[in-house]
Amino acid sequence: MQDNDYEILNKQRLYWDGVYEDNKEMFGNAPSVSAVRAAELFKQSGVKTVLELGAGQGRDTLFFAQCGFTVYALEYSDNAIKAIKDEAKSLGLSERIITLKYDVRETLPFDNETFDACYSHMLFCMAITTKELEKICSEIGRVLKQGGVSIYTTRGTHDSHYTKGIHRGEDMYEMNGFIVHFLSKEKIEYLAKDFSKLEIDEFEEGELPRKLYYVVMRKIQKT
Repeated sequence: MQDNDYEILNKQRLYWDGVYEDNKEMFGNAPSVSAVRAAELFKQSGVKTVLELGAGQGRDTLFFAQCGFTVYALEYSDNAIKAIKDEAKSLGLSERIITLKYDVRETLPFDNETFDACYSHMLFCMAITTKELEKICSEIGRVLKQGGVSIYTTRGTHDSHYTKGIHRGEDMYEMNGFIVHFLSKEKIEYLAKDFSKLEIDEFEEGELPRKLYYVVMRKIQKT
């Protein structure tokens, strides 16, 4: 990957901040299909605390809080964080939602084994390199409690937009200003190398529709 590619990837923060400012409800208010599915598994697993990475404008954050979970929502857009706080206050959910402006490519600001679960919808297919995704997975494993569950979704290399647009290194392509990292099943399996259980399902979302993977990883439980 060229240096100018890294510079372009790092500018995505400003791009997304502008998008969230111009469109207050870009993805709507309803929770994603993946969040509804994740909530069921969280309930079955006795989850109390959820770390959400790349929370966006908070549609899944708010849903998790309404389900009774305490959610720590990390997002690097100022406008997105404000949207979450405002909506949480209006819905009386402020006590269940802790927001933090943070770049998830950095070491997570939490102690080891802090959370019961981790969740992220479409974060793994943002402008993040494979090396950075490895670090994110390692950090997720560190902050999860023993036997904790991590769920994420990502666009896959079976998506119709894969290889379309401007190539930005690895399996990343830019279309209409958005950079998407398309993950293969092999890469997903590689990223889960430090977890004890891996489940990968395919699903579709949106009008295109986008082709996504729904990924469930369990932290290795010490004996």
